[in-house]
Amino acid sequence: MATFIIGLVILFVGAALYGKFCEHVFGPDDRKTPAYTKQDGLDYVPMREWKNSLINLLNIAGTGPILGPIQGILFGPIAFITIPIGNIIGGAMHDYFSGMICLRDGGTQMPDMIRRYSNKGVYTVYQIFCSLLLLLVGAVFIYTPGDIAATQVFGFDGKATSVSTWVIYGVIFVYYLVATVFPIDKIIGRIYPIFGAILLFSALGVFVGLFAKGYPLINIWDNWNGALVSYGDYFSANHFIPIFFITVACGILSGFHSTQTAIISRTMKSERQGRMTFYNMMVLEGFIAMVWAAGAMGVYNLGLQAADASLATATIGVVCKDILGPVGGVIALLGVIVLPITSGDTALRSLRMAISDALHLDQKNVKKRLGLAAVIFILVAVILVFAKSNAEGFNILWRYFAWSNQTLSLFAFIAISVWMFENGKAKFVWMPLIPGAWYAFVTITYIVNAKIGFNVPWGASYVIGVIAAAVYVALIIWYGKKRAARKAQNA
Repeated sequence: MATFIIGLVILFVGAALYGKFCEHVFGPDDRKTPAYTKQDGLDYVPMREWKNSLINLLNIAGTGPILGPIQGILFGPIAFITIPIGNIIGGAMHDYFSGMICLRDGGTQMPDMIRRYSNKGVYTVYQIFCSLLLLLVGAVFIYTPGDIAATQVFGFDGKATSVSTWVIYGVIFVYYLVATVFPIDKIIGRIYPIFGAILLFSALGVFVGLFAKGYPLINIWDNWNGALVSYGDYFSANHFIPIFFITVACGILSGFHSTQTAIISRTMKSERQGRMTFYNMMVLEGFIAMVWAAGAMGVYNLGLQAADASLATATIGVVCKDILGPVGGVIALLGVIVLPITSGDTALRSLRMAISDALHLDQKNVKKRLGLAAVIFILVAVILVFAKSNAEGFNILWRYFAWSNQTLSLFAFIAISVWMFENGKAKFVWMPLIPGAWYAFVTITYIVNAKIGFNVPWGASYVIGVIAAAVYVALIIWYGKKRAARKAQNA
């Protein structure tokens, strides 16, 4: 338990210090925000800080900070240290600067941010990559909450041949469509406080239960190979780097988050709310990841659940019901279901906004928004049917989703770095470059080795990953200096 507590101290103390530093580097001021200067009653709508923060938390916290840590904790107690450190200097910093730059640039969406701070080629690749990821997010976040609801709340079999499965999918699908099309303050702004209450009960209930039930958690200095679970052997056999950092995505870093913080950049009343809304909400997601990693380790060590990554969804139900009992466990499961639903709806909303902005499509009336949304939802439906009907469909979908989610963050780090060069903050460019270089290495090494990628042996994959990371950093520094010099000449 001591390592888990140390990790929490690192997370919250580190966040207080580094979050303040990030705020100092960006320099928020009292200028009018896009919520006022572009107010349209649809996407540009002034909302209160607590509501923006809650919406952003629910937007970014899908199944990643639950399923990822449940699988990642199989690597052992090192997860209790790597999650908070990565969250503070990687994920939370990524979310803060992505959201704040979009806010200051007039409430732009991420594709516009990438276009402004890179070049046409990078922007084109990003636009395609981002659109595909958001479609995958929409499909994954119908599939996972639908299956959890079907099998663990209602007691159905969750099979592709069962009508009940598709009815539950259909209900989520319809909600997504409504949330994608109608004004943000009319649907999302009103229903999210209810979702937020359920989420907080789920996370805090499991957290308190860890101590109340006395869950046995292994420390870094303990023997990692116990009678029931051999964490040390798993660590040695499964390439902690890069596999862990792909598996535990959202609790440490997620490229998907930047697409969600951009949405909130259109509803914030003040730049000074950014630290709470963007940075601290990612820290709370890190807390959720820590709690579920600990809960999973506890039930593994007690023998209540087999330590098997393929059983991650079933582990959720075991943790909830063992800690909170039958009734509390069901409420906690509802909190788990809320997480992906409240990410899937805004993922598809941000995709609609990004496409409409890129193609200059008028979205002022419901009919036009429905027309664009219809195309998006047809594609999501196709992916969903494939994933559910094919025996390996969801595993393939999840692998591509996890890898592409991390890879997308590399584009945000490029834009943040170039923004720093252009705005006289070059001495702080190490902030995005360090996590950017690390994840360039992680994502390239993973996809070069993976069977869903190029299936290259590990030795060569690591070499290629190191070279790719070095090239990534060198190109950003070269391009950033070039852009800064050009801006100085035109000043």
